[in-house]
Amino acid sequence: MIKNYLRSAFRNIARHKFISFINIFGLTIGLTCCLLILTYIVKELSYDKFNHNAPNIYRVSRSFNTGDGIVNLHLGAVAPPFGPLLKNEFPDIKMVTRLFPNGDVVLRYKEKLFTETGSYFADENFFKFFDLKTVAGDPKSALNEPYTVMMTEEMAHKYFGNEDPINKEIRLDNTANFKVTGIFKPFPANSQMHPQMLLSFNTLNDDKIYGRNALQTNWGNNSFFTYLLLPDNYNIDRISSQFPAFIDKYMNSPGQPRQSKFTQLHIQRFLDIHLHSHLDDEVEQNGDINRVYIFSAIALFILLIACINYMNLSTARSTLRAKEIGIRKVIGAQQKEIITQFLSESVLITYFSLVLALSLTWLLLPLINQLSELGLSINSLFQPVILVSVLLLPLVIGLISGIYPAIFMSSFKPIKVLKGILKVGSGNLSFRKVLVVVQFSISIILIVATTIVFQQLRYIQTKSLGFNKDHVVLLNGGIPANQFEAFRADILRDPLIKDIGRSSRIPSGRLLDDQGASVFDGDKALPVKADIKCINTDYGFISTYGIKMAAGRNFSRDFATDSNNFVINVATVKVLGWKTPENAIGKDMSYGSTRGKVIGVVDDFHFESLHQNIIPLLMEMPAFANNNYGRTSVKISGSNVNAALATLQETWKKYQPEKPFRYGFIDERIQRLYESEQQQSHLFSIFAGLAIFIACLGLFGLSAFTISQRVKEIGVRKVLGASIPQIVTELSKDFLKLVIIASVIALPIAWYAMSKWLLDFAFRISIQWWVFVMAGVIALIIAFATISYQSIKAAMANPVKSLRSE
Repeated sequence: MIKNYLRSAFRNIARHKFISFINIFGLTIGLTCCLLILTYIVKELSYDKFNHNAPNIYRVSRSFNTGDGIVNLHLGAVAPPFGPLLKNEFPDIKMVTRLFPNGDVVLRYKEKLFTETGSYFADENFFKFFDLKTVAGDPKSALNEPYTVMMTEEMAHKYFGNEDPINKEIRLDNTANFKVTGIFKPFPANSQMHPQMLLSFNTLNDDKIYGRNALQTNWGNNSFFTYLLLPDNYNIDRISSQFPAFIDKYMNSPGQPRQSKFTQLHIQRFLDIHLHSHLDDEVEQNGDINRVYIFSAIALFILLIACINYMNLSTARSTLRAKEIGIRKVIGAQQKEIITQFLSESVLITYFSLVLALSLTWLLLPLINQLSELGLSINSLFQPVILVSVLLLPLVIGLISGIYPAIFMSSFKPIKVLKGILKVGSGNLSFRKVLVVVQFSISIILIVATTIVFQQLRYIQTKSLGFNKDHVVLLNGGIPANQFEAFRADILRDPLIKDIGRSSRIPSGRLLDDQGASVFDGDKALPVKADIKCINTDYGFISTYGIKMAAGRNFSRDFATDSNNFVINVATVKVLGWKTPENAIGKDMSYGSTRGKVIGVVDDFHFESLHQNIIPLLMEMPAFANNNYGRTSVKISGSNVNAALATLQETWKKYQPEKPFRYGFIDERIQRLYESEQQQSHLFSIFAGLAIFIACLGLFGLSAFTISQRVKEIGVRKVLGASIPQIVTELSKDFLKLVIIASVIALPIAWYAMSKWLLDFAFRISIQWWVFVMAGVIALIIAFATISYQSIKAAMANPVKSLRSE
């Protein structure tokens, strides 16, 4: 029986080559999109699951409130004392481990000298939390002693070549030697952290590095990623509900308000961090569960369009198979047997399409990775659970696609069919029209979404940021304070070097530092409830970035007291209640432990990304700058970038022979802030184009079949004097009406969805009406172009041939 079904299925596929081709091609494209998106979803959902302890690991985060109790900062890392204190306070916590980023470091081994990123100080029990495969050394004891280090295989080979790296010493930042005690394989791609080098946390007890006292008392340096290991299925409310009392117990000072009013601790599931955590300080950039949902929906939409093609074309060609069905029924076939026959054809076509789709996925993944930098692999589809799902997918799609045509065609009455008086009911036509409307509604939504994502990205790239980001070079690793003036004088002798400035943070980063402000009414200090962030800058920072002064002046070498004065932005003027920037000049205020005057006000500028609002900002120039400036920015001429960089490199080597010359451009850093949206734009464009293509493919087949059924009608119209444009219009209008209806349905949905998406940006475009008109017109033009070929071909045919049989 099954053999007979398959034989008949192959015969019918071969007999109706055109429609079979459209069905197979459409399903192949739809399944390819699904498989490509599935590789992305599988990767995103698999993050960190390779750690055997992952379900029981939690991360501690810390938030800060304004005076009104509104959270204005939430960090993924906490201060160093919290880890040990939490372990001592809560017996349910089995273990605590900490990870402290070490930033860029310079490593030397003999004559090899490199600047490295990805180094962390890690507690000695780090390997009890996270699964790392060691190549050499004992992970249980490798980080016990201070000044020991473990590194990846790649890094070990980079420094030691074929030598045995164990017990060899490397020099870090020309200050201390670290002994190599272990080599490990790097974390896999689906990990939220990728350390290249792990330094013993015990090293931080040395006062020259950090200091034991600072580890126990420094509540302000929230840079320590702190992880807890809890029992199975633990209710974290048991701990988190006690956090306010815990904070007050250890952080309160006599006579001061309760600290739990201004700062809180939180617990996050380790497995939730990659897709659900978007805090102000993460180990690495995380993914987004909303993006997973969006692309899952796109995959389903595209597959739905392909299934609709199958249903439409199968029901449309029902008249061609009517006699076959009638004969089958006359010789005793039951309705369920006919349904099984049609479903077997549908499933067979879908499985054939899956084979083609897997091949296409394998070919296209390198291109997708190049466009999106997602690092997807087809191997993710061959995990047992995923592979079973992929192999069952054609069965499900085949049944869904084929069930309506099968039921519809199996319901034909054999007597009417064999007498040739079969008429396709209006219900079938109406259902086909609904399917076409659904197809084009999805396509129009994707057109609108692609357009708005592109517009927002263009807005981001072209919007004035309030400073000049072009040709600003960031030197990795600061110049020592005692050498800076000489370095500055040397590089400014080259006319290609325009300016140089130092700061504690640079535009494109987050403003995280807040020391508390007060303004003075006479001798009375009035605390400011609003949060004012700060950065340390020198004389050259504002001019290097071309930031405009709204009132007053910049810091100057001519005023020794400027180390106690402040430059603020317009947003700060507003929160402090001063009416205009001019009114702010000369006002007394204090910030942290410094009391001084406001000497300048700069126009608001976008220090952070356009996802964030412009926030109150204060710039100060500390008297002891040696440890307060971590960033050096240089403005160069755009006329000869290479020559300017050569000058910087030559001068750098003169003053910093022990540090490799490394640099970046600020505009590139700003561009990286929107990598996620850029990837989204590329993928939206690809999938929107494919959705429209599949919809048009089905429309092409449907229109070709429909027009073939009206050949004699067209012949009669031509004989009676109808022109070619009139015939084309007559044949096209029914389909174009469906596209117009699809536009009416799709546009409100698209407006709602994209309005929600834009809310993620503090600065965003306004959705213009013409975007929706354009999407509808594009859909109409594409649909008309698809139909018109068949319509014009039919209209130009010789009517004698079509009427010869009458």
